[in-house]
Amino acid sequence: MSSSILLVGSGKMGQAMLGGWVDTFVTPSDVVVVDPNVENLAVAKALGCIGHQSPVDIDGSFQPEVIVLAVKPQMMVDVLPTFQTLAANGALIISIAAGTGIAQFETAFGATASIIRAMPNTPAAVRHGMIVCCQNGHASSAQLEICDKLMTAIGTVAWIDDEKLMDAVTGLSGSGPAYVFHMIEAMAAAGVRAGLPEDLAETLAEVTVAGAGKLAIASDEPASKLRENVTSPNGTTAAGLAVLMAEDGLGPLIEKTVAAATKRSKELG
Repeated sequence: MSSSILLVGSGKMGQAMLGGWVDTFVTPSDVVVVDPNVENLAVAKALGCIGHQSPVDIDGSFQPEVIVLAVKPQMMVDVLPTFQTLAANGALIISIAAGTGIAQFETAFGATASIIRAMPNTPAAVRHGMIVCCQNGHASSAQLEICDKLMTAIGTVAWIDDEKLMDAVTGLSGSGPAYVFHMIEAMAAAGVRAGLPEDLAETLAEVTVAGAGKLAIASDEPASKLRENVTSPNGTTAAGLAVLMAEDGLGPLIEKTVAAATKRSKELG
C-alpha cells in the first residue's frame, strides 16, 4: 500500500493497528506517528515508522492520504484543531474514539471532509479484532476500500449505515473483550474453589473460552445449537446451564452490562 498514513496516538490500539499494517501491506516509512509518550513512539520507530512527539515536528511537505485518530475521546477537543490543515487537503479521517460522532469531525475538518468512524476491540493486538465502521456521505469508494484494508489487517470488519448503532457496537463488541476476560477470571476462581490448582484452573478457563470462540466462528451452526450439542439430558453441562440460564442468570446480567456500556458511550458523545 502506497498511501501515506498519519497515526495520531500510538497506545495499545494504535500499536495493534501499526503491527497489523506493517505485517501485511503497509510500508513502515509511509507511516508518521504522533504521540507525546516516548515509550509509545519507540515502539513505532522500532517498526520502521517515522515518529514525532509533537505535530509541529512533522515535515512541512508531508501530506497524508489517511489520518487515523487513535486518542481518547476526552482528548479530541484539544487534538482536532491541530490537524485541520492536513485534513483540509482531502485526507480521509478515520477515528477509533468511542462516543465521538461524525458530526464533531465534520465541524472540526469541514462539512465535506471524508470521515469514517471505526470501533475496534483489543483482540486486534493478535489480529483477531472485531472492527465496525460507519462513514459519512463524503467518503469515496476508494477511501472505503482503504479503510477496509487497514482494518482487515487487524481482524474482521463489518460496516453499518446508521451511526446511532455505534453506541450499541461499543457496548457489545468494543467493551466485550473485558466481559470475556472477567468471565475467564470467574471460571478460574470457581475452579479453584472446586479444588483445582490455581494455574491449572486458569489454563482450563483460558483455553476453554478461546476454543469455544474458535468453534463458534468455524461452525455454520448458531451458538444456541452448539450449546445444545454439548448438553446431554440430565448431565453435568445441563446442571451448570440450569444456573446460567435461570431467570436471574447470565442472560439478564449480560443485557444489563451491554446496556450500561451503551449508555456510557452515548454520554461520551
